[in-house]
Amino acid sequence: MTVPIAYYLILAAILFSIGVASFLIKRNIITIFMSIELMLNAVNLTFVAFAHMWHQITGQIFVFFVMVVAAAEAAVGLAIIIAIFRTRQTLNVDQVNLLKN
Repeated sequence: MTVPIAYYLILAAILFSIGVASFLIKRNIITIFMSIELMLNAVNLTFVAFAHMWHQITGQIFVFFVMVVAAAEAAVGLAIIIAIFRTRQTLNVDQVNLLKN
């Protein structure tokens, strides 16, 4: 008994919608960063579901490369967030203005 692909796509759409909503609503840099990661994972779920449906390995290979890029993005992004926090003492997007001293 297999799970229909529609269930995976619905779950991915819900995850992506939560990511977009929190990206637009939240004002904390870390929460925005987590929202982007959630959207990436929703897209990865879609790639894996379609790769499984079509019995292709290429979708899963593509997901692997997306995860590698996401890991690099997480490392660089967290370093930038730490640098911003050290200079501005806040992670609120509205209060962080990098063009002012």
